Amino acid sequence: MDRFQESKRLYEHLGVDVDAALRKLSDFPISMHCWQGDDVVGFDGAGALSGGIQTTGNYPGRARTPRELMEDIDAVLALTPGKKRLNLHASYAVFEGDQVDRDQIKPEHFRPWIEFAKDRGLGLDFNPTLFSHPKAAGLTLSHPDPEIRKFWIRHCQACLRISEVFAEELNTYCLMNIWIPDGLKDIPGDRMGPRRRFMESLDEILSLDYDRNKVLVALESKVFGIGMESYTAGSAEFTMNYALSRGITPLMDNGHYHPTELVSDKLSSMLLFHPKVALHVTRPVRWDSDHVVLFDDETKEIAKEIVRCDALDRVLLGLDFFDASINRIAAWTIGMRNMQKAMLYALLMPMSRLKEAQDKQDFTTLLMLNEECKTYPFQDIWDYYCESQQVPVREEWFLAVRQREAALLRQRGD
Repeated sequence: MDRFQESKRLYEHLGVDVDAALRKLSDFPISMHCWQGDDVVGFDGAGALSGGIQTTGNYPGRARTPRELMEDIDAVLALTPGKKRLNLHASYAVFEGDQVDRDQIKPEHFRPWIEFAKDRGLGLDFNPTLFSHPKAAGLTLSHPDPEIRKFWIRHCQACLRISEVFAEELNTYCLMNIWIPDGLKDIPGDRMGPRRRFMESLDEILSLDYDRNKVLVALESKVFGIGMESYTAGSAEFTMNYALSRGITPLMDNGHYHPTELVSDKLSSMLLFHPKVALHVTRPVRWDSDHVVLFDDETKEIAKEIVRCDALDRVLLGLDFFDASINRIAAWTIGMRNMQKAMLYALLMPMSRLKEAQDKQDFTTLLMLNEECKTYPFQDIWDYYCESQQVPVREEWFLAVRQREAALLRQRGD
């Protein structure tokens, strides 16, 4: 407490209200992705991982059943502070009777997830799964075969209905994000055709009558991927224009751009034209590798842009990474805690002083403040926040992971 009070006084000398920063952090939700726990396998058994998505490693302890995955999610929730949501893919349907194909899924197939979220006070976000399926061997919503397109349109419309039930039962919005892996390995003979078909498919999906206050439909872009190095139907330009023209939410994943492009730089431009912007925060290493999120420069810059733009209530932030080479609960916990750290770090910046220096073209003061803030006692504020949220401080959380790992490996036997 003494260290916290001393650090608080230092930040207040900068003009930062630490108590207000902690309140804002406590109210800012981060959507935790379910797929870190099982390497994006899911439970519908529809097909091997596809769509340019790869998990590397074979660390023991992967969740193999809905119960195991929920237990692992609980473990992470107990180790991470702050307000959380849970992000599901449609492939995580729980079939307790006859299994149906993805275009026939219903809210009842997600009843265990609804009850899980309700018991823990979580909101649910949702994603149609347009990969790892026999009908996703190449193109989906942009496929030249109308029957393939119709299948995936039905799937997305089914996901809209499921998202509505999530929102109604949990009394909070559901962000339903559409991402397709459609693209070409080599130089295309027709770029507009697939994009036109994609546009028409999206229009048909959105023709369904749904409550736009309950379900926020998002559209996610990608510049390239494995097997679609030369062309993607859902490019950044396509998704931005479509979202703006149809009144839905754009979603930016910071692994879905060229390595020199920064989502932190894009965010303010997007917020000028959209009431809400969704983000998937990940860590791309030379490509969209989805490494565990670090407390690194770009993660901090994304957080700082959210705070600078006064957009805590307009940015819908979720994580999207998966690492099978290390303990999966540790990977989840590291990424979740690092995103929370980045948000706190941003909230402790003297934003008004930085803006004032820039507006006065006093770039010496601007640089000085930015650099001096890097060595302010952020850790003491973070430790206090973790204590106040009743989660482990510093590396104490890792002891719990190691203890759980020993028991878990005896149970799961892999």
